[in-house]
This record gives sequence, C-alpha cells and structure tokens, in this order.
Amino acid sequence: MPATVPDSAAPQAAPPAESVGPLERGLALLRTMALDPAPRQRPSDLARTTGFARSTVDRITTTLVRLGYLRSDGRDLVLAPRAAEFGNAYLAGSRLPELLGPPAVELADRLDESVSIAVPDGAGARFVVQATRRRTMAVSFRIGDLLPAERCAPGALFAAEWDSGQRTSWLRHHGDPTEAGFAVAPSRMVEPDEFLERARLARVQGWSVDDQLIETGLVAVAVPVRDPSGSAVCAVSVVSHTSRHDAHSLADHALPQLRHTAREMERRLADPTAVTTTPSGVSSSRAFKDELGSGFLQSLARGLDVLLALGAAPGHHTLAAVARATGLPRATARRALITLQCLGYVGTEGEGFRLLPRVLELGYTRLAGLSLPEIAEPHLIDLVRTVHESASMAVLDGPDIRYIARVPTSRIMRLDITVGTRLPAFATSMGRVLLGAVPEAELLELLRDMRRDQLTDVTVTDPVALAATIRSAAREGHAMVDQELEEGLRSIAVPLHGGHGEVLAAVNIALHAGRGTPAETRAGLLPALRETAAAIAADLSLARRWTGAPPA
Repeated sequence: MPATVPDSAAPQAAPPAESVGPLERGLALLRTMALDPAPRQRPSDLARTTGFARSTVDRITTTLVRLGYLRSDGRDLVLAPRAAEFGNAYLAGSRLPELLGPPAVELADRLDESVSIAVPDGAGARFVVQATRRRTMAVSFRIGDLLPAERCAPGALFAAEWDSGQRTSWLRHHGDPTEAGFAVAPSRMVEPDEFLERARLARVQGWSVDDQLIETGLVAVAVPVRDPSGSAVCAVSVVSHTSRHDAHSLADHALPQLRHTAREMERRLADPTAVTTTPSGVSSSRAFKDELGSGFLQSLARGLDVLLALGAAPGHHTLAAVARATGLPRATARRALITLQCLGYVGTEGEGFRLLPRVLELGYTRLAGLSLPEIAEPHLIDLVRTVHESASMAVLDGPDIRYIARVPTSRIMRLDITVGTRLPAFATSMGRVLLGAVPEAELLELLRDMRRDQLTDVTVTDPVALAATIRSAAREGHAMVDQELEEGLRSIAVPLHGGHGEVLAAVNIALHAGRGTPAETRAGLLPALRETAAAIAADLSLARRWTGAPPA
C-alpha cells in the first residue's frame, strides 16, 4: 500500500477515449451534492453547478434515486444513507479501521486525548479513523475529511516521502484550499519553504507536530505507520487543545505510547489474519433498465457496481476478478475501471486495481454524521403515508421515554406530542420495548424504584405484573399499550436494533382506540411497523458501519 497516490491514479485533465461518460457525470454530481454545504439540492441547482444539461441531470438523478443513492423529497434531492456504501467499500477494502481502529481507541483511553488516523490523498491527508474524547472543546474532524498536507502533522510525514514530481505538483497547486477540496480547513497560507523544512525534519526525527496550523488552540503530534516494505501507509496522531498541552508538552506526553501503538499497528498490518472483513454488497441494476427504459443510465449503475466490487475484499483485484464479481463483460468492467482511475477513485499496482481514499468524498462524511432522528425521519414519513396514523421514535431516559423523532398524521384528532416530550416508560408501548432490553436481574428493582401513577382505570402499576408484561413484549418483539397512558389512546411499538443486536430506540404507531380492536391493530399495523424499523436499521448500518451508533 503506497504512501502517496500513484501517478496512474491521479485525476487527469482530459478523460481518455474509453472513459464512460455517464459514470463520469454521475460521480461528478454525487461529489457536488456531497461537498455542497446545503444538504438539499434541486435539479436546476445541480444543472447550474455542474454545467450539465438539465436533461442529463434528470437522467442521472433518476438513476441514482432508483439505485437508492439519492432520495427525492418533493422537488429536492438528498443524499440517501445507501451512498455511504462507496466510502464503506474503501474502508473495508483498506482494512485500516478494522485493523488499526482498536489500538487507536486504546491509545485514546490511555492518554485521555483524541486519536486520529489519516492516509495520504494527493496533496492532503484524509481521516479514516477517529477515537474522540468527549469534551466541551472537542475535535470535530470526521472520517473522510481532507486536510492540506502543509496544515497538519500527518501531512509533513507524507511529504517526507514525496519525490521531486510530487513536490513540484504540490508547489503548483499550493495555496488554493477551496479548489483543492479542503472544505474543513480555513484559508491560510503556509510558506512552501517552511513546510518543506518541516517535512525534512519529520523524515529525520520520525515524527511531526501541528502547532495550531489548522486552527488556533489545536495541537497534534503524529508518527507514521509503515507496511512491511517501509512505506507510510498512514499516520496516527494524538490531538489536544492548548488549554491542556502546548505542542512540546504534548509530544513529551504522547510520543512514547504513540510510537508503541504505531508498532502494534504495523504488526497488525503485517499479519492481519486474525480479522475478517465483511464484503461490501454489489447491487444488480438490470431490472431497473427494463422498468425505466431510457431514463435509467445502465452504464452509470454498472460503473458503481464496479466501484463497490473493489471493496468486497482487501488487496488488489484483477480485471478478471472484477468482471466475475459484477457479472459484467471484461470490456465493460475495463472501461469502468479506466474511468474510475482517471477520476482518482481507483489506483493500480501491476495488473491489480484498488480503491483510493478519494472515494470517501462521495458523501461518506456527511452521511456518517447523520443523527438517528435524521436517518429515521424519511422512513417514519413513509410509514405515516402507508398507515395514516402518527409514528414516533423514542429512547429511554431514566424512568421516562424521550421522543427524538415524530411524524404526526393529518387527522383532525391527533396526539399533541413533540420531539423532546417525556412520558413515563412503564405505561407506554415504546417504554416497555426499551425496558425489555434491561437485564432481567435489574428489571424488577428498576420498576419498584420508578414512580408508577394510576393514569387510567386500566393502567398496570404492580411491578411484578409489569415485569411479566415487559418480558412477554421482549419475547414477542413488540409491545402494545391499550388506554393505560390515556383513555382512548392505543399504541404499538417495536425495538430498533443496532449492528450488535442491542436496542438503540423504539418505534411506534399511536392511534385512537376506537379504530378497531387490539387484535385488528396488531394485524393491520405491526407488519408495516416492523418493516420500517428494519429499514431504519439497514440505513443506520450503512451510515455508521465504522463510526458506531449515531447520537440521539
């Protein structure tokens, strides 16, 4: 794994004759949406920004919506969580988060400071792992963020291995962070001689510092992590604030353990057999062409399949392997690979191809930062449109549930509940689902300590009876509360599970008890409710595969 992007992978000024135009334009549109500060775009805005004809934008967006990478919300277009598959493919194929993430977390715990791992990406350093400490003054870099090499500690380490051509290229483009795509770096010039001297010093001493180069108050120290050939695969940094350390004291504090962690990371890179990567999925688009006709760009869909296939397993992939994985003719796969290589998303080594970190710019950073309510809301909207009843999501907050997302129905009579509303957990369907995840040994004690008011004539308040009801709900995978919270109100809820089976939240439908019997409510609403929870969990898994559960 080379320390810098090979020349063969660098974006070229003009595409070769074999380049696939729809794939080029589709990726350009995705990148535009991902880098624009506004989360929503209209097709007319995209036509103006990209310079594409409106008809071209319409065909691209129709294809991307049908593939699930964009979502249509009225006249607006929004990146859908499935677009995180591209970044997931790179991260899975590189195996860096999988292999190096655990020692990064351990180092952060030992030092009580944030730890980052960055990889070289052209003239910048792109983050691929973050182990952040929770503080008021917290580091806000995200996986996928790109920093100019001259403005960060890893950049000096990577520049220490540049050849003369790479230094010349950097000098030619130096000083234009906006055009280079460095969205998180405030515009600030660094003298070339100063940076090249820092790179020389980093080469000599084997570590580098960032003394408030990115932002006032931010300091970092970094060391390289090398593969068996001696190339710097990435750099691991300890990041702090000047209220805790200056650059020198941070180096004194962190360097011994930072070097020890780097050696452990190098050992893992040299012998990664203990870890197994789950392959990224590759979608089939043939049926969509039959469905949408000329409005569907099959060459774009096939090119995206090729991109995902490169992340299905670590290492380099031959043309024959890519064609076999995607089911495409070799000539079709070859043209897609040439296009992806031209755009800087794929690199080559011998006869093999691999994804490059630039793939992370295709929406991964934005999608991985979505909160749980942001991921859930589109699915709750679809659920309400289907069942014509209000839908909500809540988390357990002490003895209460706290609403974190809600989509009301348009009926004249509806519940007056908003995000942030708290209700007693023992008397709500979502509360009973969430309490069902509490270990059985703790549940009865928790219920006894909880305030349990008789809210209606049928409210169950006895802790033993409540515990039995909650255990039953956990076994059955849903809970129904019929007029225990309020007369006339019935609700049914299911759990939302995380990637390890843990219960993250609950999703419910609430309705007037007069609209059918409890059995009719269960039969009519539970399948759609379960389907919605599964769809939210799937999007959550895509968006947060490498970053853990999102904030509520």
